[in-house]
Amino acid sequence: MKTVKGFYVLFMLHLWFFDSGRTGKILVWPMDFSHWINLKVILDELHRGGHEITVLVPSTSSLLDHTQIPFNVEILQIPISKESFMEEFNANLYTVSFELPKVSWWERQVQLTKMLKMFLATTRSICDSVVTNKELLTRLQAAKFDICIADPLSFCGELVAELLNIPFIYSFRFSYGNVFERLCAGLPMPSSYVPGTISGLTDSMTFTQRLENWLSYTVNELMYSYFVFPEWDEYYSKVLGKSTKFCEIMGKAEMWLIRTSWDFEFPHPYLPNFEFVGGLHCKPAKPLPKEFEEFVQSSGKNGVVVFTLGSMVKNLTEEKSKMIASALAQLPQKVLWKYGGKKPENLGANTRIYEWIPQNDLLGHPQTRAFITHCGTNGVYEAIYHGVPMVGIPLFGDQYGNVARVKAKGAAVELDLQRMTSSDLLNALKAVINNPIYKENAMELSRIHHDTPVKPLKRAVFWIEFIMRHKGAKHLRPAFHDLTWYQHHSLDVIGFLLACVATVIFLVTKCCLFCCGKFGKISKKKKRE
Repeated sequence: MKTVKGFYVLFMLHLWFFDSGRTGKILVWPMDFSHWINLKVILDELHRGGHEITVLVPSTSSLLDHTQIPFNVEILQIPISKESFMEEFNANLYTVSFELPKVSWWERQVQLTKMLKMFLATTRSICDSVVTNKELLTRLQAAKFDICIADPLSFCGELVAELLNIPFIYSFRFSYGNVFERLCAGLPMPSSYVPGTISGLTDSMTFTQRLENWLSYTVNELMYSYFVFPEWDEYYSKVLGKSTKFCEIMGKAEMWLIRTSWDFEFPHPYLPNFEFVGGLHCKPAKPLPKEFEEFVQSSGKNGVVVFTLGSMVKNLTEEKSKMIASALAQLPQKVLWKYGGKKPENLGANTRIYEWIPQNDLLGHPQTRAFITHCGTNGVYEAIYHGVPMVGIPLFGDQYGNVARVKAKGAAVELDLQRMTSSDLLNALKAVINNPIYKENAMELSRIHHDTPVKPLKRAVFWIEFIMRHKGAKHLRPAFHDLTWYQHHSLDVIGFLLACVATVIFLVTKCCLFCCGKFGKISKKKKRE
């Protein structure tokens, strides 16, 4: 009996001291595609921990299959059909992937600015569906959420958090030209050795590359400062009923969960409210489905190559697909190609095309020799996790920066889809498969990734729960946010010192002129005498 009572007391103490206050209510402002895939891993872990999660989902959302989300869902109705949105999105994706690489750098910036404004117009419609919906806002306020998890590339999550008066954090990979990190969060990112995420440069740049990087930083800063931020400053001010800066609201983020880490990223300064959680979605490989396992095992000692350009690029031109198929057919390895386009006529007997592949499980299979990838962050990290060398074919966004990083670390070969030939692809694959240095470097990255006291997913969940427990993390907030732009750049100090120097020069000059004038008069007087 005493034993039972003692167990009961210990159990109640455990509930009181360890479980009390741990669970809470989380509001999520997500983004589609790979952003959601990554974020959902965090949300699933939080859900398993007992937290109640509500996701605000636009009616245009493509990958968020509402019937499969184990969370509460609020569907935001916007005046754009899902079909129209996807048609416009796919057109822009094609332009970015296949047309922009052909034009000049300046023309590319102009086109990207136009597409950005179109994207933000849709974002504003989504934002309107919340901030103008009094009934929805009332329900959200009544729910008493503890925190909001947002994606800064989809504006408005921070505004909703401000309206609900709750702390918020960002789950994030990068902003275009690192603008949000530098201008809104205050992250020190010198252009001399911190390459823009989409630049394709490394941290060891020539003078020309540093010039290019500086121009990229400057152009992006001007583009956002004069064409994006003013419009959203006005919008946020109208919604909040007071003069508000968009960057000021974004700067209130308690924590930035960055989906890279130092096993992959180039070293650079960072702030205490930035936590790097790259590879949080990675996990050990599971047994393959029977169909895949039989094909992989049939490769014998040569092994297999895994090939995918991600979930967003569905197909290629017939010319490109034939060129790729020709190269793959010459490999002794078997190839698993994830592809939704028309099957090339010259597809080799060693190559199979699938609309879906168990990518992580294939990369973790001992028969896998190489990974042909568009270098999306999620896929790159799965390859790092399992130690698989890569052939990178970047198409848009952060993919150029991603391949530059793994290439600089000796674990990948880069190709240009616009210019590559069958022989280029074949030679690149032979290099990463047959030259052991690529496999050794990939395994070294894998060992570094695994050698950590706390796994990335646990770190991400810890900081979310930390902010929920403490109602924020103000002690991690840099004083940058309390300074004006001229104070931040010490322009007032520089101005004061210049004024002091000018004053001293002025006084010394006056004294010299006065002394010279006086001595001149004395000299003339003596001559007359």
